[in-house]
Amino acid sequence: MIDMTSRPVRIAVQIQPQHATYNQIRDALRRAEDLGADVAFNWDHFYPLNGDPDGKHFECWTMLAAWAEQTSRIQLGALVTCNSYRNPDLLADMARTVDHISGGRLILGIGSGWFEKDYEQYGFDFKTAGRRLDDLAAALPRIESRLAALNPTPVGRLPMLIGGGGEKKTLRLVAQHANIWHSFADAEVLSHKLEVLRGHCDAIGRPMEEIEISVGVGGRGRDGIAPTVADEIGKPLYDLGARLFTVPVGGPDYDFADLQDWIVWRDRMNA
Repeated sequence: MIDMTSRPVRIAVQIQPQHATYNQIRDALRRAEDLGADVAFNWDHFYPLNGDPDGKHFECWTMLAAWAEQTSRIQLGALVTCNSYRNPDLLADMARTVDHISGGRLILGIGSGWFEKDYEQYGFDFKTAGRRLDDLAAALPRIESRLAALNPTPVGRLPMLIGGGGEKKTLRLVAQHANIWHSFADAEVLSHKLEVLRGHCDAIGRPMEEIEISVGVGGRGRDGIAPTVADEIGKPLYDLGARLFTVPVGGPDYDFADLQDWIVWRDRMNA
């Protein structure tokens, strides 16, 4: 178990950029910041992941630049950027630019990619899962090197989030490069994955406590009230060390009832 007593609970919302007009997405972001969410994520895909496969959809990084101008407090990022879609040095420059537009509020979320339709329709080589992870491993040092070489460099410490739970490759990359690790694990799976991550951290001499543990959550529990969320979903993950909880919200209406419950729970846990 991780000693996370000094790290507060944070609540993120993933505003899925699908099945909505941009005006609806922009309004959802405004409401999320007004409600007090700590982080707003989108995702890096070219087509909807559910619902009408040919429904409305918008691109990730151009949207993040607009979000950076629209907001003043909330952190922003992709959950997660697909490494395959952009040259690593270009991605670093894009991230640095959005970081400056936002005043230092960007989280650089990245993963190896998985949605085959994106690759096929946009002309990217899908490869195997292992080769995509190898490409990510080669890209991360390039991203870090380019970030350090840019003029100006990022505003401050630009945190890197790596998504995925592969034990041999992904979690090793988390130990080597990430400030935040994101997964969709339940408590039983998270407990095991954290031990694997600790082994990778120990192997390179890095304190595991430097890595913020992020988990995707959804649903309001049986009764749809904040205590149920905390007791049935949040608290077991919290006890293992998770401190960033991400609530997905889909268009076109972007119902924030779940998000409000999680924000109430955050405030209770941090009191």
